[in-house]
Amino acid sequence: MNAPALADASIAYPYGQDQPPPGTARALVPGIRWVRMGLPFQLNHINLWLLRDEIGGRAGWTVVDCGLGNDTTQQAWEQVFATALDGLPVLRVVVTHLHPDHIGCAAWMAERWSTPTAPCRVWISAGEYYGAQLALQNNNGNGGERAAAFLATHGLIDTGAQDGVRKRSGYYSMLVPGLPAQHARLIGGQVIRIGVEDWHCIAGYGHSPEHIALHCPARGVLISGDMLLPRISTNVSVAEYEPEGDPLGLYLASLDRLRALPADTLVLPSHGFPFHGAHARIDALHAHHADRLEVVMQACRERPQHAAELLEPLFHRKLDLHQTTFAMGEAVAHLNYLWLRGRLAREKDAQGVWMFSAPD
Repeated sequence: MNAPALADASIAYPYGQDQPPPGTARALVPGIRWVRMGLPFQLNHINLWLLRDEIGGRAGWTVVDCGLGNDTTQQAWEQVFATALDGLPVLRVVVTHLHPDHIGCAAWMAERWSTPTAPCRVWISAGEYYGAQLALQNNNGNGGERAAAFLATHGLIDTGAQDGVRKRSGYYSMLVPGLPAQHARLIGGQVIRIGVEDWHCIAGYGHSPEHIALHCPARGVLISGDMLLPRISTNVSVAEYEPEGDPLGLYLASLDRLRALPADTLVLPSHGFPFHGAHARIDALHAHHADRLEVVMQACRERPQHAAELLEPLFHRKLDLHQTTFAMGEAVAHLNYLWLRGRLAREKDAQGVWMFSAPD
């Protein structure tokens, strides 16, 4: 959970670690530019990408991911539009997944660049589009009564934490003020033409419902979204709407599909810096989760455990409420992974809390 996961010496940063300031774009290779926006979290930035494009004879740009839906991000985008687009319009917006730092500005940007004869369409998978619609309708965003009740069944029963989770019920809509009424659907395996090159859609699971990464074989470039990050581990959480889910299993399988890409692929991640070394990073992430699973197994061999008891051995630091909700989801993901494969058993105690134990 946003912590270094076995950083590997085989990872190289071909553009160094100099980031473009907000409101600017840095050219990486011809036709691909890097934009970075700030985030008001411990993870304090997101990388966004500009791809030179042409649709229906109109020259312009495709934007990949948008940043949070707030005035600060919109103002930074206006600076980018004024200085980094070579006087050309945004033709479409690709959104990798539904999390607010990726989709927040999508509706605004599509409206900003649409014309009566040439709509600027948002391209996104159906799972992410309808998941975002549901998040707005339920207005939960990792909070509310149902989330609090779910976390209580996994041991988060502290009154302060429970009250804090309940009060987070408006979190998603604060960061995603709206969604486009229409979208163009992306599907894993689909090939879309951006400019003069084909980009292949790679569906990934475990971090979000139907995450789409983009791979351009001709360029040897992968826009990985949140599925493959160079220094931090992608959040993989069980949520209240799928309590017996196996997001960790789905995520590890998704990583293995990315391993099929060439070893020298340039990875453009949503967080961190562009890097080479995708295979080494995938190996490191597998090792990281194997280590975390062994920590969980060892604790459950000693005595039955609930998820809240595992936060300290898994994360080794004091967590604020925002971090705790993500950490609880990750702890349950590791417990469910082991339970669904028969390596742990579970039963509810007298307080209705799931206790996990290692069978004799």
